[in-house]
Amino acid sequence: MITGKPMLLSLTALVAASVLAGLSLTNAAAETSPARERQSVKATPTAAPVRKTSPYSPASVSKSARSYYDAVSGVDDLKVRRTGSNLIRFSYRVADPERAKALADRKATPYLIGHSSRAVLQVPVMDKVGPLRQSTTPQPGQEYWMVFSNKGDMVKLGERVSVVIGAFRADGLKVE
Repeated sequence: MITGKPMLLSLTALVAASVLAGLSLTNAAAETSPARERQSVKATPTAAPVRKTSPYSPASVSKSARSYYDAVSGVDDLKVRRTGSNLIRFSYRVADPERAKALADRKATPYLIGHSSRAVLQVPVMDKVGPLRQSTTPQPGQEYWMVFSNKGDMVKLGERVSVVIGAFRADGLKVE
């Protein structure tokens, strides 16, 4: 019976020794793995991060929105683009001149409203030229434009904006 107890103690010592040996091996492997990672990182060239687009915000004006603006306002092909300077250009093509008269009304003040920045931009008025917008009688198939002042770079590239001109309102246009 006495011989069984030393055997039990030696078995316990053996298990403890193997656990400690396993821990020391994993520590040694953990110490060498960052050095290996550094070598592999240096060997591979850095790639540009892939930018994913959200499925919930379309990249352009949807087909149903285009048909809505055509039916209600008489315009289509709505675009909002940043120019080289601190200006944002809104352009549209006239499909029905009778319904598009609201956009050419000189008395209506146009506004561009940024959705995320909450900025409200206006058309600048030059001393000798007047407002930077076309306000002639609309002709079918012609493209017209107006420029909004983006002083201080309030509206960024890729932001969604709304354009309001009198009774006309175009929502969710993306700044290109």
